[in-house]
Amino acid sequence: MVSNKSRIVVAGSGSIGCYVGGSLVAAGRAVCFLTRPRTEAKLREAGLKVIDLDGTQQLIPHHEFELSSDPAVAFADADIVLITVKSGATEEMAGLAAKHAPAGAIIVSLQNGVGNTEILRRILPEGTVVIAGMVPFNVVLSDNSAEPLTVRRTTQGTVLIDKVLAELPRVLSVPGLPVQAHPDIEGVLWGKLLMNLNNAPNALSNLPLAEQLADRKWRQLVADQMSEALNIMTAHGIEPAKIQGVKPALLPWILRLPNFLFRVVARKMLAIDPRARSSMWEDFARGRPTEVDYLQGVIIQMARQKGLSATLAGKVLSCVKQAEGKPLRSHSIEEIRS
Repeated sequence: MVSNKSRIVVAGSGSIGCYVGGSLVAAGRAVCFLTRPRTEAKLREAGLKVIDLDGTQQLIPHHEFELSSDPAVAFADADIVLITVKSGATEEMAGLAAKHAPAGAIIVSLQNGVGNTEILRRILPEGTVVIAGMVPFNVVLSDNSAEPLTVRRTTQGTVLIDKVLAELPRVLSVPGLPVQAHPDIEGVLWGKLLMNLNNAPNALSNLPLAEQLADRKWRQLVADQMSEALNIMTAHGIEPAKIQGVKPALLPWILRLPNFLFRVVARKMLAIDPRARSSMWEDFARGRPTEVDYLQGVIIQMARQKGLSATLAGKVLSCVKQAEGKPLRSHSIEEIRS
């Protein structure tokens, strides 16, 4: 049984993890962050600042939450574990949770991609409750040495989780972090994957999201990726669910609209903080590996299984792989399509 007094472990203290955990702490939940040593030191020194979409700011001193870079300490007595690491780190985190988390802990994946819960269920002890979830909004992290570690939500949306435990959404839903149960979480994850196909173009463009989406040529690139992916999903019998009320099949059509019509039809899509960029751009900026294998890479694998082509997904993935670990630069649309 979970309650407002449940001990919640945030396993992965990047932008999403810090925003989710910080929002929970601000609402009085008992939270422990499993962090890297550098992040732990930063949070102990200056605390965590959480900024909501409406500009509401909360500076949370470190004594209001737990911190540890030791998984044995962090996972001890956990009631709920929120997995917020990149998809490539899921196996490692699952192994740590299997070794150190209590047998009855509820595991919730709040990650990009569609295969993380399968990995978690394979590695965690049989009978562990593993719940898929989807975070629709963008979060920007700033760890300027002169300021507290700061996370800012820059887009709208409600976190959706699988309809498994009726009380869990109530426990996790707090100001700045709306959470609801959804009866078709697999469809939701496929719908989010479609949206996340823009992570790579945004990172390659080196533009803020709002500026990128204002350019019809960039939108057409994203729309062409989505159309390609939708055809491949259809061949597999996959029907992605609506994301923020929009049917996936309509997304390419909306993105291809002339600018003046797009601004009218996609008002909610454009309700973006001007500082917002994709998480993949953040990976580029910090010299980290990206999640492209779990986004475009999944589309390519699915296409191969059905003898179909995923030409554009392949081109985008190739450009991302070439850009990883190198200084940031602005790629042209023609360069990506060529």
